[in-house]
Amino acid sequence: MLDHTNRREFLQDSTGIVAATTTTAALSAAPAFASSASETINLGIIGCGGIMSHHVQGLVGRKENVSLNFLCDVDPRQIERMRGFMGSFQKAEPTRTKKYEDVIANKNVDAVIIATPHHWHAPIAIAAMREGKDVYIEKPISHVYNEGHAIIEAAKKYGRVVQQGSQMRNSEVTNRARKLIDDGAIGEIKVARAWTAETRNLVKPVPDSTPPSGVDYDRWLGPAPKHAFNRYRFHGTWRMFQDYANGEIGDDGIHDLDMACWGLGVKTVPQEITARGGRMLLHGHASDYPDNMNVTYEYPDGRLLIYENYPFTAYGLHGFDNGNAFYGTDGYMIFSRRGAFSVFLGPKGKPGPTEGRDVRGQRGYAEHMAEFLNAVRTRNLKTRANAETAHLSCALVHFGEIAYRTNGRIQFDDKTQSFVDCDAANGLLGKTYRDGYGLPKV
Repeated sequence: MLDHTNRREFLQDSTGIVAATTTTAALSAAPAFASSASETINLGIIGCGGIMSHHVQGLVGRKENVSLNFLCDVDPRQIERMRGFMGSFQKAEPTRTKKYEDVIANKNVDAVIIATPHHWHAPIAIAAMREGKDVYIEKPISHVYNEGHAIIEAAKKYGRVVQQGSQMRNSEVTNRARKLIDDGAIGEIKVARAWTAETRNLVKPVPDSTPPSGVDYDRWLGPAPKHAFNRYRFHGTWRMFQDYANGEIGDDGIHDLDMACWGLGVKTVPQEITARGGRMLLHGHASDYPDNMNVTYEYPDGRLLIYENYPFTAYGLHGFDNGNAFYGTDGYMIFSRRGAFSVFLGPKGKPGPTEGRDVRGQRGYAEHMAEFLNAVRTRNLKTRANAETAHLSCALVHFGEIAYRTNGRIQFDDKTQSFVDCDAANGLLGKTYRDGYGLPKV
């Protein structure tokens, strides 16, 4: 089984995390959201696995003023598991369905939370916006680069709220780090670094088999190419396959890439991308993706963003399995979405400010969802992880993968939205959708 130890422990401990963050979230979020919190939001839950467990438990544990009208998944067991998290949260029983179309067509649904495999994110999100629904989309919002543009266009055309699941954008830890950066504590940031350093175990291929009873596997495949059922191409381990996911860089890596973009304050995509990766450890692994990847992105102003993925270590870098380093002209900051940062100043690296014990460990889940719900009520379309912001981070995932799969070093022209002299790379900006499951027109 693919070892996602940190993810499993995090989800299993989500009830404790919710309890720990509720008080702080209420204190920090109440002034901003109090004016509209009396309006109940009718939500549709689409994709009842993985991270959705945390979202639903959080909504229930914080007693958010929402009604969970629909639970949607192709696997009825996933739906019943999600229903179990709801307990006696609401009197009305949620409608269960395998079809997301049922959810978005319902006039009583105000917004949807989408936590499906990546290949379904854009098709469902765009269809939902066309039906007048606001969307909270788990990261990355796009499976391929061009889908990001389509989501941006749909959000603008239909006037919908979009929030990518980049929760640290709303953490108080991030707010404090932002103030230090904006105040010039480490000078002008020239280089940002992002890393994922978590052990991964070898997953050997297994024969194809039949889907579990009750599962609509053809619908699960959706836009992806037709493929026989394989237990590794399903719950949890679908992340290993290009048909449905974006590898490590698009799974855990997107969180840290997003915070690297945040630290640099980038407003565009990079112009030059260099990538390398391969089999460092997991020889014979069932995945389509390399088990390690290093990518360097150069922006038009000369600043650099560096992503590093190490599958062989549990000790992390600078004490964190997932983190960032921001290198400025007067010092540097070590930042982690685990809820911490430290500043080091001058030639000798003199210790500077940290996040503070009162907010240490906060990851922004409650605040991030609160911002989305408030935006649905107030029609504030500029959430911290809106479609434009999310696209800049997702682009790094896609460009890194494209560089790895083609020339290793590629140049992107932002004006033409294409790679320079590399037809193979340009061919990977989009993809072919299976008949009957094409990307909805905006």
